[in-house]
Amino acid sequence: MTKISRRSFLKFAGLAAGGAALASCAPPPAAPAAPAEKPAESAPAAAPAAEGGFAGVTVKMHAISGGNYEQLYTTIPAWEAANGAKVEIVFKGNGFETDKRLVQDFAAGTVDYDVCWDHTSFFSQYVKAGGLEPLEGYFTDAELADFIPRLLNAGRRDGSLWLIPRHYDISLMQFRSDLEGLTAPETWDEFKETAIKFTDPAKGLYGTQFAGKEEALTGRFYEVFTAEGGSLFDDKWEPIFNSAAGVKAATMFADLYKAKAMPPGMTNFVWDDVAKNFANGTIALYTEWPGWYGYFQDPSSSQVAGKFDYARQPKGDGNIHGGWAGAHGFSVTKASQHKDAAVSLIKHLTSPESLTIESETGLLVARQSVFDAVIEKAAGSGVPLDKKRLDLVLLAAQEDLKTPPLIAEWLPMSNIFYPIMQKIILGDVEPKAGLDDAVVQVRKLMDDAGYY
Repeated sequence: MTKISRRSFLKFAGLAAGGAALASCAPPPAAPAAPAEKPAESAPAAAPAAEGGFAGVTVKMHAISGGNYEQLYTTIPAWEAANGAKVEIVFKGNGFETDKRLVQDFAAGTVDYDVCWDHTSFFSQYVKAGGLEPLEGYFTDAELADFIPRLLNAGRRDGSLWLIPRHYDISLMQFRSDLEGLTAPETWDEFKETAIKFTDPAKGLYGTQFAGKEEALTGRFYEVFTAEGGSLFDDKWEPIFNSAAGVKAATMFADLYKAKAMPPGMTNFVWDDVAKNFANGTIALYTEWPGWYGYFQDPSSSQVAGKFDYARQPKGDGNIHGGWAGAHGFSVTKASQHKDAAVSLIKHLTSPESLTIESETGLLVARQSVFDAVIEKAAGSGVPLDKKRLDLVLLAAQEDLKTPPLIAEWLPMSNIFYPIMQKIILGDVEPKAGLDDAVVQVRKLMDDAGYY
């Protein structure tokens, strides 16, 4: 691979980045402890071998792919040259695809790779399956000191460190600044009214959109629901999202779809689809990860370059701003036969030098030193939105951050919830009836998992 410019990268890489839903960038709000899960046993590891000490070793990697994610992989040849080793990427897919493959491989005992993509929303289930290697013995405190603490801590549970963060994202409101009269709504009620008002079929303009399937839809419901003052579970892990707050949030989605303020295919959308729609100029405002910023500002790939703005997410009846967040990262598999080399590769991929390259795509990287340099550079760019975006991201991370529970059952719960939420959106079931059904099924899931 050769290093290419951000413009060329975005032009040729396109929108393959489905990306997993980003759902946690810090330890979750106070919640009852999940049933104890015994982490995989592992003896303390020695520090990785010195550079050049992996001659002849092939490190196999299971990776997320597409769009902004690919630029980091252009740094791999430098690690190979320095260590006399090779990296073989055995699988690439978007976040949902990589998660499904990991779940299957850990369950079947068919893992034949050393390094895997990971995410703060997903890693708990891999830990429960005994598929990951604890990492605290491979890193010194000094090596971890530069990572943003909230992100690093989001990869810890059961007294161990399982994930080294790469970059993070947190939801902001994104809207077209070239549409006369459109300003950022301050509440979700205003959001709904604004989206319906700016829908214009004659111009091919929809008021809004949401990622409409899998964990992406569950998470978008979650951020509106929590802003309305709702909680997924009570202090005994009983699901309670069929509350008044839940019904109001679900009704908003259904009403927007019924009003044709969202594209008819939205229940098939994931991250790359909604990003493409906004870049094509067909969406007035919506909730978005600001990591797509470089793509949206590139006039060779976006019709709205220089014509959009960001704002803090709206509040709900709970007087709370939305703010769903999370971090991508890397883990070492328990089955790896080359753990020291795998850790060395992760250290390279998350080094200040590598993350500086990743930051050039617009992603929000996990090292404080690199993030500080990005903010300083943005302040002098001459484009006010460059710095405004970063300031809002920091404010949201400090005050608005919302995480789903860091439990292995989060994704199984989502797999129950999102098909029902799709039916609510499409008008096939009333919001309260649908949520009641989901609560019954989620309670059985939690019961089977030993929570009661």
